[in-house]
This record gives sequence, C-alpha cells and structure tokens, in this order.
Amino acid sequence: MSAPELPNANTRRLRAIHRRLVKRFGELAPPRASDPLDELVLTVLSQHTSDRNAERTFASLRTAYPTWGGVVAARAVDIADVIRGGGLANTKAPRIQQILREVAEREGGDYSLDRLRVMSDADARAYLTSLPGIGPKTAAVVLSFALGRDAMPVDTHVHRVTRRLGIVPDKTSAERADRLLHDLVPDGLRTPLHVAFIRLGRDICKAPIPRCIVCPLRDLCPTAPRYLGDRGGRTQSG
Repeated sequence: MSAPELPNANTRRLRAIHRRLVKRFGELAPPRASDPLDELVLTVLSQHTSDRNAERTFASLRTAYPTWGGVVAARAVDIADVIRGGGLANTKAPRIQQILREVAEREGGDYSLDRLRVMSDADARAYLTSLPGIGPKTAAVVLSFALGRDAMPVDTHVHRVTRRLGIVPDKTSAERADRLLHDLVPDGLRTPLHVAFIRLGRDICKAPIPRCIVCPLRDLCPTAPRYLGDRGGRTQSG
C-alpha cells in the first residue's frame, strides 16, 4: 500500500489561515440555510447592495407577491417598484422573472429547485449557471448556503482578500478566482474560508487600505509589509 500523500505547502498555509481565523472570529458557519430557489432570488437581489438591503427587499417582494407565479404574472415595472430599495431594480426585476419562468419550464411547472439536492455538485452548478444571468458566484452561494455543499462563493471581499494574501495572482478576475480557489482550497474548507474571508474583508482587510496592524494573518501576507512599514510584527505561528 502506498503512503498517504502529504499536504503541499499551499494546503498547509490555507489550513493555518483557517485555524487563525477561527481563533479570531469563532465558528465560521454559513449565514443562513434556505430553500434553493429563495436563495437564488435573494442572491440576485443582493447584487450591488448590502445583505441587509437585499433581505429587506426580498421580504418586500414576498409580501407583495406571496407566490413565484404571482411574480411571473406581474408587470416587470411593478416588480421593480417593490424591489427599488435594493438598487438596480429595473435590471433585477425582469431577470428574476426570466429565471422563474425558466425554472418552471424545466421543472414541469413547479417553481422549485429541490431537484438540485440529489444532483452532484458539478451538475447542480451547471444547472444554475445555465439560468439567465446566473454566474459562478451566485451558483456557489446557492450550493453552499441552501444545499450545504462545499463551495466557495467569490464576492468582492473574498476576491480582494485572496489576492492580497497571494492565494491567487493579483490580477486574477473574480471569475478566474472562482475556478482557482475551488481547486486550491482543501475539501471541507471552502465554505468556512468563504465566511472567514468575508469577515476579514469587512473588519480588517478593507478597501482601499487594510488594517494590517491588527490582522492575525499579517506574517503570512505578502501585501502587509507595504502597509505596515516599521510597525510590522509577527503573529503567533499557525
């Protein structure tokens, strides 16, 4: 029997990053668990706005239109008026209607994505990204938050943090980062590190200037010396 493969340097580094961020932020669980179609619509509403605004807008939409069929039957302009508080309403309203129509057509008239629960990760991702206007980030959110899969959505915080940490090259696009991180991050750590990097990006590794002096990863980060100057120091080893 061959010896088990030893983790490479990148895997060891990512596990060290995970341990330190757990120590800093506590449990790194996904923010919610919901119905996959609800999650998909909520994620569309969250584009270019805060999570709080998106959740408030989603609640307004479901109050005004308790069924997805009602959303599809309404005029796009009326849907846009209901979701106006989430921004880009004139774009999001017809997109949501297109998505719902496509789901119902594929699912025999049902407004449901429950079939994804029995699909492989790859097949579920392919289904989601074939829907109108759905990219890899939105698909990964549904996989991770609604289906409990080991996925790593690349939002603006994850994109910024992973580039600063040198996990992906600095000029990497968000779409390219999605593909790279799926392969680079060890199994079982994709969702926890997604949550961790969002916390890090919001609280410490901010744009445009990160707070490196208080970052638990500053000795692992190739970008930190640029901001620390003579104030650098080393954190405890991971």
